[in-house]
Amino acid sequence: MPALVLRCGGADGLADAPRAAAAVKEEAGRLDRGDGVELAWRHIDGRGPGVVFLGGFNSDMTGSKAEFLAGWCEARGTPFLRFDYSGHGASGGRFEDGTIGRWAADAAAVIGALAPGPRVLVGSSMGGWIALLLAARRRLPVRALVGIAPAPDFTEDLMWAEFSPAEREAILRDGVWMRPSEYGAPYPITRALIEDGRDHLLLRGPIQVDAPLRILQGQADPDVPWRHALRIAEAATGGDVRVHLVKDGDHRLSRPQDLALLGETLAPLLREDGL
Repeated sequence: MPALVLRCGGADGLADAPRAAAAVKEEAGRLDRGDGVELAWRHIDGRGPGVVFLGGFNSDMTGSKAEFLAGWCEARGTPFLRFDYSGHGASGGRFEDGTIGRWAADAAAVIGALAPGPRVLVGSSMGGWIALLLAARRRLPVRALVGIAPAPDFTEDLMWAEFSPAEREAILRDGVWMRPSEYGAPYPITRALIEDGRDHLLLRGPIQVDAPLRILQGQADPDVPWRHALRIAEAATGGDVRVHLVKDGDHRLSRPQDLALLGETLAPLLREDGL
């Protein structure tokens, strides 16, 4: 059975959490995904099993969780890779041309080129969906997975199912609808995003992932309901599944205590003497 841990907030463990380095030494570059669209990436060399960070929908690789992990990994001598999907951050392409399948292919291309060995995939929100897709369907070598408010099937269950009839009609008629966001400017939701998402749904049956799976989920998350994490845990086929519920945690889980929990969760998964 999946293990469930309820956390009620606070800063426990902060003193023991490795802190992000003031100046992280990273190699940076761009990878042509094969059609002229270049994907921006940053990589830290190190020893032993490495970490790959997969960002969320309409985010980029310079967010607080990615920056924390860069410093955390460098301090430990752990390899670390982060990147931007097409249409995100410093990568080429247009955001509105992206789909779940396209962004999963972006992730597979960058990881295959720069971190081909078994890695711990850390996926935030949409990145959690993509990490699960890479492990379950693309059979990418995965040592373990950590989902931060992971959002598999969000295009169908957390978007389309929640849209009003007028919003659905606009997407079907115009091919795109500009969705307001509390995090910034409105962003496009395209018909292609919704329809492609249906080809990549995971929660309609078992998720064939045998690697250790850890889920960090805020119970005050307004975007991904905390019960979504329990659905993932129930669907995952592996026996080593643990869910950490942060009672006062929001969607981003980027407070100091949240980042400390991320480090505490990740450290045992990287031990070279076994999980």
